[in-house]
Amino acid sequence: MNRKATAADVAVEAGVSRWTVTRAFAPGSIISEKSREHVMAVAERLGYRPNLLARSLMTKTTHQIAVLVDDFSNFHKLLALEKLTAALQAEGLVAMLVHIGQHFDHAHAFLHADQRQVDAVVLLGTGFRDETLQSAIQAGSPPLYVLARESTIDGIASVACDPEVSMHTIVDHLAARGYRRPGFMSGAKALSTGLGRQRCFSAFWQARGVHEVPELAAGAYDVRAAQACLRDYLSRTPAGERIDVLMCENDVLALGALDVARGESGLRVPEDLAIAGYDGSDLAGLSLLGLTTYEQPMDEMVAVLVDMLQGRREPRSVTLTGRLIPRASTAGPARSGRRLAGD
Repeated sequence: MNRKATAADVAVEAGVSRWTVTRAFAPGSIISEKSREHVMAVAERLGYRPNLLARSLMTKTTHQIAVLVDDFSNFHKLLALEKLTAALQAEGLVAMLVHIGQHFDHAHAFLHADQRQVDAVVLLGTGFRDETLQSAIQAGSPPLYVLARESTIDGIASVACDPEVSMHTIVDHLAARGYRRPGFMSGAKALSTGLGRQRCFSAFWQARGVHEVPELAAGAYDVRAAQACLRDYLSRTPAGERIDVLMCENDVLALGALDVARGESGLRVPEDLAIAGYDGSDLAGLSLLGLTTYEQPMDEMVAVLVDMLQGRREPRSVTLTGRLIPRASTAGPARSGRRLAGD
């Protein structure tokens, strides 16, 4: 079996010290360009590649970022993962994906990441408990960040879409179309990483004189959960007492609700029930669905997070503004009705 070339082999062949070989492969090291080119040429001839694990022992960095995910049924997280991993790789960083599930809980995930000496941990999940996160931010542990949700714990920075701006925009749109009996479909109840969408949605309707916004609790960010939730609501609520617009916490829930409303219940969307989602997924834009949604600025969110990871930006919580994409599921003709406070 052919033996792999080592840094010592390159040093002997190039007539330099092993330390010079190390510096030639380390970005930003002090070494003349002539020496670097000479070492690189010898390394190429010998087929030498630096050992990143050995380098991490010297630099105290592994260039690995642990990404913890506990919900793969939400396809928007796949988009976030695609953009995050691409941005990390462009910076010379590698994502270590940790799937939290039935056989691997959050505590084990943090321990696993810490033992692998990752440089940071990014949370893309919902069910993180206060005590678990508090134990994970002890001295010496890798820094924690939350992407696409809002951190509720001091010392853990988050990058999220601004819930106040987004919900204000959505409520303005719905009120302008004449809807007056709003409801909100929620997903999994977050523990330490929050979503202020429901709170802001209700608050802005209250400012318009609508003091009751029923919650339809799906319990999970899952199409089937959304279907069951709306199916149950329609079966137990007389037609004259139903909501006329349903705001869903994300597009996954909205698509499940849309399927039951149109396919099973025979409701006209948006005439009988308008439906809106949140995330800006590609599926929402299909002409067959025509789902109104609020698009999160994922490219910008990932860029801000990577800047924090690389030390180019102070690690503090940031909210960014996305954009409303009105489609057929809410954008019917303006309906007549009494004007509310704030109209």
